[in-house]
Amino acid sequence: MPNPNEDTPSALSQAQQRAVTELLRVAPVADDLARRFQEAGFSLALVGGSVRDALLGRLGNDLDFTTDARPEDVLKIVRPWADAVWEVGIAFGTVGANKGARVGDADMNFQIEITTYRSEAYDRTSRKPEVSYGDSIDEDLVRRDFTVNAMAVALPEKEFIDPHGGLEDLAARVLRTPGTPEESFSDDPLRMMRAARFAAQLDFEVAPEVVAAMTDMAERIEIVSAERVRDELNKLILSDHPRKGLTLLVDSGLADHVLPELPALRLESDEHHRHKDVYEHTLIVLEQAIALEENGPDLTLRLAALLHDIGKPRTRRFEKDGRVSFHHHEVVGAKMTKKRMTALKYSNELVKDVSRLVELHLRFHGYGTGEWTDSAVRRYVRDAGALLERLHKLTRSDCTTRNKRKAAALSRAYDGLEDRIAQLQEQEELDSIRPDLDGNQIMEILGVSPGPVIGKAYKFLLELRLENGPMEHDAAVTALKEWWAGQE
Repeated sequence: MPNPNEDTPSALSQAQQRAVTELLRVAPVADDLARRFQEAGFSLALVGGSVRDALLGRLGNDLDFTTDARPEDVLKIVRPWADAVWEVGIAFGTVGANKGARVGDADMNFQIEITTYRSEAYDRTSRKPEVSYGDSIDEDLVRRDFTVNAMAVALPEKEFIDPHGGLEDLAARVLRTPGTPEESFSDDPLRMMRAARFAAQLDFEVAPEVVAAMTDMAERIEIVSAERVRDELNKLILSDHPRKGLTLLVDSGLADHVLPELPALRLESDEHHRHKDVYEHTLIVLEQAIALEENGPDLTLRLAALLHDIGKPRTRRFEKDGRVSFHHHEVVGAKMTKKRMTALKYSNELVKDVSRLVELHLRFHGYGTGEWTDSAVRRYVRDAGALLERLHKLTRSDCTTRNKRKAAALSRAYDGLEDRIAQLQEQEELDSIRPDLDGNQIMEILGVSPGPVIGKAYKFLLELRLENGPMEHDAAVTALKEWWAGQE
């Protein structure tokens, strides 16, 4: 890469130096691949996010390349070289590969994508981009989403290509489009969500003209498939600064089309009916939940924090004494969560888990100052199941009061509940609560064949177990027989 000119700002010089260091690190793989393309008569360049991340000093093992070779030619070059090749994206001009390499003293594994120079656009009736191949890298770069992603490094000579001022925008930490935002978003409306996502991931500002175009064209996002919208939303939510991206989605009107439950939380308030700003509260809960994460970003927890109060607008009531209530908003919210996540094509398991957390997030508030019976604690653990640790984090995060005394009291109360749970778990193995008799024993004792009655008996014994804790075998048999006598 060329040395910066004397009048280049120091931030750019530092970025280029970081890029040199990062590119030298991946050179054994990148240069080897580039030479193979060169020998076959084609060009190859590191491009897009890989160059951006190299300039930021955060280049990982995922490398993106662009080439003038068509996909069938890319396959011929890559197959003998790579450890594995996949063609999932070949309809869009992308070939994927996996390559292990020795870098310094370490063995590294690189995930590689090689895309033919291209341009793509949506028509008004299709959810899929129309792909056409280009013949120059400049033609390829102008179709990319943002200037910071429209830079390339030609290999193996390491020539830096930046026709749209991406390096300056990177130094200024701003997101602009190579052409007009309107043209860019017309080509692919998902780029509007990508603007919010990159703002959240990189902590960049979005240029005013880009925000204006997002606001004017927000409804165009509806042409994009639910799966692509979901994937962008996930990347945003799992970023370091999700509030920044979510705020942009709401303020631009995009959220009205992809996650309308979020802007709906901006409840109207007036001098006579004062209550919390549920939207702001939700963003704080999300940030507080993130602060409690222990093993990296947790999509289940973050989605539950984001959606935990979406039932409030539908359940809001103004009481006679001037208070505002949201009775059963957790139940309504769980149903709304399931509906929205299903529409966004989330997996059934994730929908189930997030909905369950939304449904349970208020349960603790019945705990008071520790009046719960052992039975109530057992039910809390049983109902949470494998989500218990996440429920702990969500419940603690849901306390956003500025009243320090109240916040401390809630924290102490939850500490007490967790202590109770720990004590009972030690005594009773709460994580795997089962009735004291299994289905086979029930059939043998009652002298009945498999059928609905076994389920009823099992449920009775489970309730008894939750209420009283572990029972001796003989006591459980006696209780079962007494229940059975009452069924006849």
